[in-house]
Amino acid sequence: MIVLALMALPLGVIGDLRSRRGVITFGVTLWSVATAVGGLVTRFWQLFLCRALVGVGEAGYMPASLAIIADYYRGRTRAMAMGVFSVGMALGGVTGIWLGGELALAFGWRRAFLIMGAPGLLLAILASQLREPHRQPPPPLRIALAGWYRRHLPGTLRVARPLIVFTLVGAALGGVLTAFERAASAVDVAVFAACTILGLAWTVARLVPLALEGTARAGRVAASAFEDFLAAAAIVFRTPTLMWIFVGGALVTFAVNGLIAWAPSFLQRAHGMSPVEVGRTFGLLALTGGVLGALVGGRIGDGLQARWAGGRVFASGMGFVLGGPVATALLLVDRGTLFTVLVFGTFFLYTWYNGPLAAAILDVVPPPVRATVLGAFVLFSHLAGDAIAPPLIGYLSDRADLRTAMLALPAAGLVGGLVILVAVATVGRDMQRVAQRERGTAA
Repeated sequence: MIVLALMALPLGVIGDLRSRRGVITFGVTLWSVATAVGGLVTRFWQLFLCRALVGVGEAGYMPASLAIIADYYRGRTRAMAMGVFSVGMALGGVTGIWLGGELALAFGWRRAFLIMGAPGLLLAILASQLREPHRQPPPPLRIALAGWYRRHLPGTLRVARPLIVFTLVGAALGGVLTAFERAASAVDVAVFAACTILGLAWTVARLVPLALEGTARAGRVAASAFEDFLAAAAIVFRTPTLMWIFVGGALVTFAVNGLIAWAPSFLQRAHGMSPVEVGRTFGLLALTGGVLGALVGGRIGDGLQARWAGGRVFASGMGFVLGGPVATALLLVDRGTLFTVLVFGTFFLYTWYNGPLAAAILDVVPPPVRATVLGAFVLFSHLAGDAIAPPLIGYLSDRADLRTAMLALPAAGLVGGLVILVAVATVGRDMQRVAQRERGTAA
């Protein structure tokens, strides 16, 4: 998860500057090869490296894919298209867990890795044939980077110093904690993530005044030069909608992925379900609710957007406002018909945001930096959200009980939904600013 988060931003930048199709092809190839090679390892560090490379591959895939979808689907259908994309991810995730377990049971875990990794190579060939909507080609990356290196690298390193320093400090502290047997590995991850988030927040705080100064001088946004790319990226830091979505997105990611991570343990401890029951019963209900929720959320977001600029933001936030009480009830009731309904309802409402939230981000972002901003969102939401959720819930569970600890998840989701709803007041103005810049570029 940490590798995925850290690599999403640089791979998003490469996709915007060079080829999103190339980044997608690279991502699918890398995660497929790394998955398959995981079945051949003989040492722990080899398996560790293979799984980290899977994270790199996934980091390159999602931001570039969503950026291409946004170029093809504009206006009323964008959130629905994003919802269909998220349905594919949900189906693949649940099917992969189920099928991987069946293959491991039948053939052993090594063959399971090999079998699951092989089809991705065919998909990588198909990905290389994707057609990107026409974009004005940028200058050679080597020339652009050389010029940027001479003019801007010292200042960039100075601004990014807090992120660099705190990341190194977090890595060092995590290494020290690993040396002690009593320190759980989850604590190492939490310490590293906390240090990285602190450094990232400090760096963003230092970037805001610089971004405001830079955008005041920026003439127009275009993808024809690296400097124009930087000017477009600077716009992000003065877009209030993105600020609210980033913070709210981290909270709802904390809630959703924390619930997914701890649900099997909760069902086994609180309801006495076996691992097989969890996979077949809970997994099926969660998958059905999640798929329908993603499609319905996309449809609602696009329908509201046709009448109101804040429609997609509203659909994203309301899923968690409505889902908070449902998820809370799910954690408190005993097994029965009501429990089944609550499982379905929780995942139905908690997946509304998948399509509308991504579409809302792209609505307020200039086309040249779409993959970059999505990469930044993945970075922030994972490090500030689901990288923290599992160890924090585990820590609270050790000091109370798992049911009580997991109540923090719907609470965070509710707060995150409310934070996202604040962006309803700003998204219209931010969309108009991007539209004006696009018209200026076309002229």
